[in-house]
Amino acid sequence: MRRLEHLSTTLADLGDIFTFIAPVTCLPLLVCIIFSEWEMLLPMATVPAVFLVAGLFFRQLPRSAKGSRLSMAMCSVALFWFACAVVSGIPFMLGLHMSFTDAVFEGMAGWTGTAFSMIRSVDTAPYTLLFWRSYMQWIGGIGIIAFTVALASSTGLFRSRIFRDESRDESLMPAVAAAGRSLWKIYAVLTFCAIGLILFTGLSLWESVNLALSAISTGGFTLHAGGILFYDSVVLQLLLIPIMIAGALPFKLYFLILEHRRLSLFGDEQVRIFFLLLLAGTAVLVYDLVLFSDTGLPAAVLQGLFMAASALTTTGFQTVNLQTWAGVTILFLAMLTFIGGAAGSTAGGIKLDRIAFGVRALLWWFRRFFVSGKVLVPFRVEGRVIPRDTAELETAKNMLVILLSVIIIFVASLAVLQYHLTTFSLTEIVFQVVSAFSTCGINTGYIMPDMPVISKWIFILVMWIGRLEVIPVIILFLSLVRGPE
Repeated sequence: MRRLEHLSTTLADLGDIFTFIAPVTCLPLLVCIIFSEWEMLLPMATVPAVFLVAGLFFRQLPRSAKGSRLSMAMCSVALFWFACAVVSGIPFMLGLHMSFTDAVFEGMAGWTGTAFSMIRSVDTAPYTLLFWRSYMQWIGGIGIIAFTVALASSTGLFRSRIFRDESRDESLMPAVAAAGRSLWKIYAVLTFCAIGLILFTGLSLWESVNLALSAISTGGFTLHAGGILFYDSVVLQLLLIPIMIAGALPFKLYFLILEHRRLSLFGDEQVRIFFLLLLAGTAVLVYDLVLFSDTGLPAAVLQGLFMAASALTTTGFQTVNLQTWAGVTILFLAMLTFIGGAAGSTAGGIKLDRIAFGVRALLWWFRRFFVSGKVLVPFRVEGRVIPRDTAELETAKNMLVILLSVIIIFVASLAVLQYHLTTFSLTEIVFQVVSAFSTCGINTGYIMPDMPVISKWIFILVMWIGRLEVIPVIILFLSLVRGPE
């Protein structure tokens, strides 16, 4: 009985999300009209129609009298992301006659902000579907930030301070509704700025809008099979770097600018770590390219900087063929991809706040080994002393997510290796799994329409789990197997 009540409440919450997202997904219909692609009206209209009908139906289900618990909310979010991939794949099945698996893959790549694609000829695809791909990544980007903020008051130590001022203890965003309005304003302003920057390179408004949607959401979809190299523009590559970085930085920074009209870029620990990693990553990639690939220094600097930014922000834009790189260079790029961007951003990966917390916790543990058991070694976060019990709990939670992430990548890599194409090395396969888990999408060539079907589903699941940072999907699985406690 409790399991049915739990399921009913979860689906009712899911219905609320579906009802909200239905009108948002109507925008691609305008593209149908602008480009007179009348044959795409029905396939594209199925998306908001399915969301609306399903949402209205689920909202009628009874809810628990005690309200939704955190576990129910996480189950709803996990179900929502997977349902979005399925529903969003319908236009690809109807418009391009793609298989169900390929369509779901495309939908999952879109909503998770991953640059992988199953479309065989992107250059000849309808404008409507090309915009739908970019738009999915844009909505998914703001969606994952909103999910982070919604959990801010009930999850970890860092999450509870994502939208707080360092000099004050009270929350600057006490209500999720207020947070949502501010996020939309920030996201819209960043998107318009990105469009303006790309227009500066001479690209058309159509190209600029799509690239901006993909870049600011750290998604990585492009309008051509050749990707960013299609444009043959060094200026475009250089201008895309700050746009990718803007999407991967914590939106807390933009909120403080919006509310307090002050800029404190390097006052945030995640930002300092991000730029240190970007500089170090660029240096290592340039060194490897010059040493192992005989690339000229100017070209190595451009490639190294762009690919380091693309990997660390988990955007997935690509200017090189990774099969020409040394294995050690690919593994280093995988490390940057696995780390990812900041918490409270559109980027994927395990997030910079977990890296910072993990290093701080490790140093704290070692310091305690060298003092008497009666001496209290303080654990400090953002200038505050954290109680020992809280510090140990948060350390365990952060390490759990990192450990589970490594296990999932390891298991998925083994599974893919059972069916992988023999022309790809172990390093390339592992990199692809890491790229999928971090919702990056940099491709060594393994991800293509002709890859084994079972591998496609493995990557679909890995993208889904990685985008939601593991825990919501595990809670959903446990709820289905065991039921609520």
